[in-house]
Amino acid sequence: MTSGEKAEPIKYKQVVVTRHGSPEVLQVVEEPLPEPGAGEVRVKVLAAGVSAFDLIYRRWGRLPGSPPLPFVLGEDIVGTVDKLGEGVSDLEPGQMVAGGTWSLGVGGGYTEFICLPSIELVPVPMGADPVEVVCLVANYLTAHLHMHRIATVRSGERVLIHGAAGGVGTALLELGKIAKLEMYGTASKHNHDLVSALGATPIDYRGEDFVESIRTLTVDGVDLVIDTVGGASLIWRSYQVLRKGGRLVWLGSAATRDKGFMVGPLSLLMVFVLKLIPDSKHVPMCPDLGKFAETHNDWYHETLTELFDLLTEGKIKPVVAERIPLVEATRAHKLLEKGGYAGKVVLVTSP
Repeated sequence: MTSGEKAEPIKYKQVVVTRHGSPEVLQVVEEPLPEPGAGEVRVKVLAAGVSAFDLIYRRWGRLPGSPPLPFVLGEDIVGTVDKLGEGVSDLEPGQMVAGGTWSLGVGGGYTEFICLPSIELVPVPMGADPVEVVCLVANYLTAHLHMHRIATVRSGERVLIHGAAGGVGTALLELGKIAKLEMYGTASKHNHDLVSALGATPIDYRGEDFVESIRTLTVDGVDLVIDTVGGASLIWRSYQVLRKGGRLVWLGSAATRDKGFMVGPLSLLMVFVLKLIPDSKHVPMCPDLGKFAETHNDWYHETLTELFDLLTEGKIKPVVAERIPLVEATRAHKLLEKGGYAGKVVLVTSP
């Protein structure tokens, strides 16, 4: 470079939704390295989670909160601090951190670098696997929020978990085991060994009527159903297996992913209908994790740190379906749409 010439800006890769549609609409692009603003931290991303919500926003353009094209998906990241913005003193360059990207909208995590408010980043214990850690940010926080804050489970209660082999489902099973719950989980037959290993009695969601299975296994039903799948019919049938005073918690998006975005509103309508039934069963409204974390920052930091401790102590071990390079995000979305896997799919960047 000769005197007077400007240096070429450093570029980084991110995966962009260029238009709504199939997984092929995801494109790898290069952008100039972002600079952190005041109170922000630039993070070199090591791992980013992939979720059913990513598929929904990629596929549909008519959802509330849908950002203008092009946009970047990914609600949970783990990485190392690359640069501190003005006023940030609680983190250090090179430190591993984890956090959600909720303040950015629908995501931003499918990238090699990202700038986030320092208040949204939580230090990660040294030596932790970034891929396992990223599973805790959205999946285990979601499980913890709905199991302990919304459903307020008590030791010895009976719980039925729909989608027990999924990312949130396996998190619920691990946390439920720690809470000493009596657990039942619906899952595909090929995932029954996993469900059993995580402490639950498996129920084949295709080959069995779970309502009849629960009545046979428990006689009088369960205290709690946590539905990570969704669909009005499933919600209604789940209500039937609740004991007197039981709770039904719906946080499902998989049915929306598979059958179209109208399934979500129909599920929500069913929840409202059930709330009107004058019996002793309860159907609490469930908060959005991102909004809850933003308005309850102390809870967010304390709970995520608690989960990090459980991981370090070997009391939980997230189920990772596959580690896929960031530039192959299309393959990750195809895997989610195909199904048949257990745990969470994670994108990883080059070292």
